[in-house]
Amino acid sequence: MTTLLPLVTTEEAGCCSPATEALAPDSARDAAAVFKALADPTRLRLLSLIAARAEGEACVCDLTDPVGLSQPTVSHHMTTLAKVGLVTREQRGKWAYFAVAPGARDLVQSTLGAVLGTDR
Repeated sequence: MTTLLPLVTTEEAGCCSPATEALAPDSARDAAAVFKALADPTRLRLLSLIAARAEGEACVCDLTDPVGLSQPTVSHHMTTLAKVGLVTREQRGKWAYFAVAPGARDLVQSTLGAVLGTDR
């Protein structure tokens, strides 16, 4: 015995309707850049090392030994963090000093909120 099910249209089911408040392409690109910067274990460690310092900043020369990388490699990672707004950079002579950006926590929270729709 065959049982026929009633036909349900997509309007009734709420299926296949486009999201009206999805992340815009530019916002998605910016969010991906922040997440990509944070997705690297070395960059997370560098950010943590700077945040843990009593002075609130670190010279790139102070960051090489803790992560076991050369100064150019650490500088590359720090440039990535700076480009997305997670750290600030100040040149003092030949050395670069980095500090966690004042709005870094808010940047990460608002980026995640934008992706998950909790900031709307």
